[in-house]
Amino acid sequence: MENPKEFLTSLFYDAVNSADPKNCLPPQMEKILDTPPPGRIVVIGAGKAAGSMAKALEDFWLQNHPNRPLEGVVITRYGHRVDCKNIEVVEAGHPIPDASGSIAAKKLLKLSENLTSNDLAICLISGGCSSLLTIPATGIELEDKQFLTQKLLRSGATIHEMNCVRKHLSKIKGGKLARTVAPAKLITLCISDVPGDELDVIGSGPTVADPTFYSDAIKILQKYEIEPTSKILRHLTEAKEETPKPGDILF
Repeated sequence: MENPKEFLTSLFYDAVNSADPKNCLPPQMEKILDTPPPGRIVVIGAGKAAGSMAKALEDFWLQNHPNRPLEGVVITRYGHRVDCKNIEVVEAGHPIPDASGSIAAKKLLKLSENLTSNDLAICLISGGCSSLLTIPATGIELEDKQFLTQKLLRSGATIHEMNCVRKHLSKIKGGKLARTVAPAKLITLCISDVPGDELDVIGSGPTVADPTFYSDAIKILQKYEIEPTSKILRHLTEAKEETPKPGDILF
């Protein structure tokens, strides 16, 4: 090999380009958005690539369905905003969730409510969604989640373990967003940053079934000797409402 550096650099850019939303989304959208349902078309999502994903989707949509209105809200990290015509792109905190992310997530959730079987929800998920799509479960404050996120990031926990805990502290993760969207048709497009590409782990799986339980989240905190706030401990211990599981009619 005459120039290893040039060769390796070309591999790097080929990999980056293959994950660029403007390159990887259109082929998928051609398969699934050829004949959309007659009702509303709502775009929701979060992640570091959510803005560019929204832009790629909107460009495709306007080109192929110019007479159909499109609306939506996606959340990305600060400095990654992309201007769209009909989809609102909101910037928020990553990797520590902040108030901007929480406010935007509530707006996204409200947009997802009251959809019908004639409507279509398109959810765009990429790495970073877990911190950007933040609505704490009832009885938990944003400050509790910020504190625990810092502890988890420093603990050495895997992304699978961290997202198991996050799912069980959220009103929207772990399949709960799918529960809100129903009975509308739901399509989720993911760009994965997770080894193994498990859909329930990417962005804490807001639109897919969750195979983990409250008891798993508690074991993870015990494993890494993380002492949660009293509100988080009470929520995990009471385990009032589990995330929707594989086999649920919802999916």
